[in-house]
Amino acid sequence: MSFLKEIERRRTFGIISHPDAGKTTLTEKLLLFGGAIQEAGAVKSNKIKKGATSDFMEIERQRGISVATSVLAFEYNGIKINILDTPGHKDFAEDTFRTLTAVDSVIVVIDVAKGVEEQTEKLVEVCRMRNIPMIVFINKMDREGKDAFDLLDEIEQKLRLRVVPLSFPIGMGYDFKGIYNIWEKNINLFSGDSRKDIEETVEISDLSSAELDSLVGQKAANTLREEIELVDGIYPNFNKDEYLQGNLQPVFFGSALNNFGVRELLDCFVDIAPKPRAKQSEERMVKPDEDKFSGFVFKIHANMDPNHRDRLAFVKIVSGKFERNKPYLHVRNKKKMKFSSPNAFFAEKKEIVDISYPGDIVGLHDTGNFKIGDTLTEGENINYKGIPSFSPEYFRYINNADPLKSKQLYKGIDQLMDEGVAQLFTLELNGRKVIGTVGALQYEVIQYRLEHEYGAKCTYENLNVFKACWVDPENSNSDEYKEFVRVKQRFLAKDKQNQLVFLADSAFSLQMTQQKYPNIKFHFTSEF
Repeated sequence: MSFLKEIERRRTFGIISHPDAGKTTLTEKLLLFGGAIQEAGAVKSNKIKKGATSDFMEIERQRGISVATSVLAFEYNGIKINILDTPGHKDFAEDTFRTLTAVDSVIVVIDVAKGVEEQTEKLVEVCRMRNIPMIVFINKMDREGKDAFDLLDEIEQKLRLRVVPLSFPIGMGYDFKGIYNIWEKNINLFSGDSRKDIEETVEISDLSSAELDSLVGQKAANTLREEIELVDGIYPNFNKDEYLQGNLQPVFFGSALNNFGVRELLDCFVDIAPKPRAKQSEERMVKPDEDKFSGFVFKIHANMDPNHRDRLAFVKIVSGKFERNKPYLHVRNKKKMKFSSPNAFFAEKKEIVDISYPGDIVGLHDTGNFKIGDTLTEGENINYKGIPSFSPEYFRYINNADPLKSKQLYKGIDQLMDEGVAQLFTLELNGRKVIGTVGALQYEVIQYRLEHEYGAKCTYENLNVFKACWVDPENSNSDEYKEFVRVKQRFLAKDKQNQLVFLADSAFSLQMTQQKYPNIKFHFTSEF
């Protein structure tokens, strides 16, 4: 198959939502249609021995949440689909923001009973800033929830989206009869049976026909007719170009757990979702169909396989072909590197691949050469931008609880920080290590992983810090800057990239410092 055809048939997307809206379950069901897994495991139930395929880490299995972003790929009707399943828990928001730099489109999952929640608002805002095309999937229709029109209003108001329903529910909860597919003009009847074989869909080209009454009963049929008439009256017609520009968002209804409405979503997605898109680098716009390979690291995951202490760097391919055993330039280190066993992800299996194309995600074994945001090319100096590191919300001293294991502890911290789990600051005054995270749950994950993956124990001590600000002096030789460094010595630290960071202990002291030293800039994000 030609290079251009391979690009045309790729779709890379992320699934985002508030925790518990059913992201991981939806991912599982999509994999089922790709024939990638035979039975999908629900995230919560303890009866099924098989946990969800995409949840790797032990801590995820215990809590029923996704902590790491997992990458899953499958083939469907000749289209190669790459899914990035992101953690929904807000303590892992950074990981999710970074993942959004690697996707071409997004599916937003919303819980029918809870509607739009805060985490969804934040993530959708990031997508809106970058004009990423979005499809909305309203999940859990087999439970009692909000009225469909109320939900659509809420999505328009809270998420500031322009929606167009492409399917519509017939009843909900106990009265849930099925879904009318506006996109394909057919009806899918709900049997409440969650096995893979769903009831056949029934083609209905004309809603006024008596056939509808015999399928769902007269009352439900009349309601549906009225609702569809309303939909036609209120909402714009679907326009693919507007969707691709991020100005129009199609909405589907269904129940991922019962595998219902998922096929409709997938069929439409394959039809309308964007193929790999061009990406802006600091130097120029890079198009997917260029001959020369380029890609960037958006995530690093240590110890994916507990038996081999391996680190994988996840690389999104932006242009050209990535070939095994071919030397590529690591732009930041100015070194050529070869990769003998690049991994592709197929459901839960990793396979070694010879060639990967734009839109694909490859896992490269890493011995510590990569940082998040690094670029690989065939020789050109390109730097992809837009993978920031945010100012943490929580700060704690990290102490070694087992003096004999200090080497393991430092190695563990070092690797976990490279992964972007949290940020490490070293105080200028006494060299103590401080860990800053976006969410408090991260500390548990770090402690757990240090012990189970590196054999090191740590304890934490609270530290009163309001925000970490990256310091950017106009002139590092000025008297003002020297005075700042002298006066604020107790509050200064270096991050992993050796940049100077000011740890302000309150909003007031930050404000006073900014007024006192007007020529020094303080930033809340650091572009890596």
